[in-house]
Amino acid sequence: MREIAIAAALTASICTGAASAQTVPPPAATTTAQRPNILLIVADDLGWSDLGAFGGNIDTPNLDKLALAGVRFTGFHTAPTCSPTRSMLMSGVDNHEAGLGTMAEMLSPNEAGHPGYEGYLNDRVASIAELMQQGGYHTLMAGKWHLGLTEDRSPAARGFDRSFALLQGLGNHFGADQNRAWADVEQARYRQDRKEVPFPKGAYSTDLFADKLIGFLGEPASTQKPFFAYLAFSAPHWPLQAPDADIAKYKGRFDAGPEALRAARLDRQKQLGLVPATVVAHPLVGVPAWSSLTPEQRAIEARKMEVYAAMVDRLDRNVGRVIDALRASGQLDNTLILFTADNGPEGNAIAAPKEVTDPAAIRKLGIDNSLANIGRGNSYVGYGFAWAQAGSAPSWLVKGYTTEGGTRTVTFASGKGVSGNGGAGNGVTGGRVSSALLHVTDIAPTVLAEAGLKQPATYKGHAILPFEGRDLSQLLAGTADAVRTPDDLTAWELFDGRAIRQGDWKAVYLAPAGSRYLKQKGDGRWHLFDLAKDPGETTDLAAREPARLAALTAGWNRYAAAKGVVPPAAPVVQKSPAP
Repeated sequence: MREIAIAAALTASICTGAASAQTVPPPAATTTAQRPNILLIVADDLGWSDLGAFGGNIDTPNLDKLALAGVRFTGFHTAPTCSPTRSMLMSGVDNHEAGLGTMAEMLSPNEAGHPGYEGYLNDRVASIAELMQQGGYHTLMAGKWHLGLTEDRSPAARGFDRSFALLQGLGNHFGADQNRAWADVEQARYRQDRKEVPFPKGAYSTDLFADKLIGFLGEPASTQKPFFAYLAFSAPHWPLQAPDADIAKYKGRFDAGPEALRAARLDRQKQLGLVPATVVAHPLVGVPAWSSLTPEQRAIEARKMEVYAAMVDRLDRNVGRVIDALRASGQLDNTLILFTADNGPEGNAIAAPKEVTDPAAIRKLGIDNSLANIGRGNSYVGYGFAWAQAGSAPSWLVKGYTTEGGTRTVTFASGKGVSGNGGAGNGVTGGRVSSALLHVTDIAPTVLAEAGLKQPATYKGHAILPFEGRDLSQLLAGTADAVRTPDDLTAWELFDGRAIRQGDWKAVYLAPAGSRYLKQKGDGRWHLFDLAKDPGETTDLAAREPARLAALTAGWNRYAAAKGVVPPAAPVVQKSPAP
């Protein structure tokens, strides 16, 4: 994504970058005591409406308390899937330049070899951790990496002093070696600092990542310097798995089905002031009515949602543990906390690892997806297209798409440097609500600005691309309402899905039938929406506003040329979704 001015300035800004490169000032510019700690938390495939503070009915008291003490963002956007988002999060630069023009697992032959399609965080950028480390911060990471598998592309090699990382996009939440046959098909890899290590027996991923980060925070170096900590959960990413007791807590809570859940969440969002009272949600698409399912089918689908909720619940409790550790060490009051998700909720049908689709082959792997076993370590499911659309309410579609349902994510800021208006704002009990258009590339410049640092022109002797995102510091402090003008253009592309925003106007192109990954095939043409009146993208205005659509699509073409976007060869059908 590149923020670019319209008219004559647009071409120049594409070529020269949105921000001027500057050198890192010496850490002595501010004292260690004055420099805030920064905790960046990322959930994996979390729905926009899952948290209680965003209208959900899953128990998330720790995250809700943080969100309601700070500012909730209703217009924060990411890429449609995880590794492209993470490349922008770490670099502040468009994913097509940072190395994840597409997911490494989904690379087409015609994309391979092009700059920006390396499949890992490349050397055209410096990571937040590298720049924070250079600027005098102690840098820590626990959780999912998904930005490179080799040691020279690991978190330790990209600026983290201490790290424990799941290298790929997913893993069994109870450990990679549930059985040998399964592990041979899909073996997750973990690395602590520079060394590959096994997943500890008896652990659960969400607990493990929080344990590791708490341990790193307790080391002397974390009290001798301000810290930058990155906690990247792999929950609630599939396979959906959680401890039995957590699943049991949600028994029966979702028996009314996804349509009812979506309606209830939308009503709660209106009560919380997160969406206009007049908003019309996009209807569920591509799924059968709940009432048309047999009792056995409804029981299985409800169980999947119960497991998903248990995973989110457990994630919340582990965030609480990290917050308690910071409070006990006396560091909480000096810590800025940023929370987001990497994309919209996952809607693909999932029943086994990778290319395994035959029921007999699934059983041979030792996978048991029976009703009573769903959620345990030897089950392997996702929760499907209907529940995912409930999680993205009121938006259109889910992860993988350039619609709002795929790219608008649950995000808030709390703690040091964040004004919550004394606990009330915009008619909401607790905190502020901002509808400003924000993007994941904003995280890197914001983190550096809050640390009193600026992006250098070079890193370790080579030039790096300037940030494209905007510093959100004034927005966090409550002294600004926006970081983009109504004329700025913001663009996306993934799997040949496209989108571009200018103010409240958004043009969307969904890839046609035969394209990879996506369940809901597009018609291969551009659509136009006024998000101020229609945040659910329900009414296509392309025929009514042809000049506006033409200007937006021309802007997208300039973006694609400037970024080196390579449309994937079609069709390349992926039998199972990418991580």
